[in-house]
Amino acid sequence: MEGYNELSMLVDNASEVGLDFEQPTIVRTSVTAPSGNQLSALVWGDAPPEFVLVHGGAQNAHTWDTVALALGRPLVAIDLPGHGHSDWRQNRDYRPQAMAEDVSAVIRELAPDASTLVGMSLGGLTALAALADAPDLADRLVLVDITPGVNKEKAAAVIAFIDGPSEFESFDVLLERTMAHNPTRSRASLHRGVLHNARPLDDGRWVWRYDRPDTHLDVSEVRFANLWDAISAVEAPMLLVQGGLSPVVDDEDISELQRRQPAAQVIVIDAAGHSVQGDQPRELARILDEFSR
Repeated sequence: MEGYNELSMLVDNASEVGLDFEQPTIVRTSVTAPSGNQLSALVWGDAPPEFVLVHGGAQNAHTWDTVALALGRPLVAIDLPGHGHSDWRQNRDYRPQAMAEDVSAVIRELAPDASTLVGMSLGGLTALAALADAPDLADRLVLVDITPGVNKEKAAAVIAFIDGPSEFESFDVLLERTMAHNPTRSRASLHRGVLHNARPLDDGRWVWRYDRPDTHLDVSEVRFANLWDAISAVEAPMLLVQGGLSPVVDDEDISELQRRQPAAQVIVIDAAGHSVQGDQPRELARILDEFSR
């Protein structure tokens, strides 16, 4: 939209959760991935990044803004292929296994010494696939409200939101629908999120910034089953942060995770839904800070 400045709303992120605000150094950059696509990322801070944050499907790097402010440590937040400012894939394949190589290339370019890889939902499975294939990418893995046990029943609410209209007659219409599907979030928070995740057309209609192929909605146990083997393959310490209000991860998923990774930690944030980083960003930042040390 005219006058949109993607870094102009950070003071509002901080104010909403009671953080003192000091403008951080943030640079938008891009990396040419092995697929030939440009992947975009936000680099926070002047020092070598300590964290890499990977968002969920139908989101973008700005979903981590409040977490990054609360952490106050150098990091990189990546726009997955087909999301945010990253190129859309010609084959429209957004399976975690398909995106892992590109995401790994971004990490090696922008955060080669990062200790902690954090992924939420689709980004969590992509981070898992990447680290299983390249154990030197990071020393620790955090999965935010996701395991390979996700299926269309558990993710029904998420799918219902993504599988909605592709165009909206106005920003307000888009925002109202977003609010209806995200009852745990404030209007101000969702207003910022929509500004980051949608764009206006010349005729005044609004569309999402992310690609919407069927692979975003194909959430099946068969599709992700081999990623349980990736759980087994990861040698790094692992943490699952579960949203207490979210149905995406259940007790069977946790049991299977801990069967394959007996040392894995599980922390439940009671007052969070699936998008833990949006519902409880300060608590998630505290957990990430402690796990990374």
